Amino acid sequence: MTKKKAKRKPYNKSTGRNYKKDYKKFQSSTEAKKDRASRNTARRKAVKAGRVQKGDGKDIAHKDGNPRNNSRKNLKVTTKKKNRGKKEASRRVGSKRKKRG
Repeated sequence: MTKKKAKRKPYNKSTGRNYKKDYKKFQSSTEAKKDRASRNTARRKAVKAGRVQKGDGKDIAHKDGNPRNNSRKNLKVTTKKKNRGKKEASRRVGSKRKKRG
């Protein structure tokens, strides 16, 4: 008698997220790849210029929110916490964004 393999759930048990689906939907698009490449370029330029180092806990923030705008005036060094905690303008309290529902 052969044993049947247990079916694996398509998501992570602890978080409830389906990472494969997320990757296919968002990170693998051409636009997302170009944005990621541009962010990496900005980081490498900052490392080369001595503004940041590997493992220093800093991010290169794009002031205008456009990851492809790597002009020197648009880039600044911030902590990871500050940069990644930034809310989109449309989600701030008092925005004129339409609510779902």
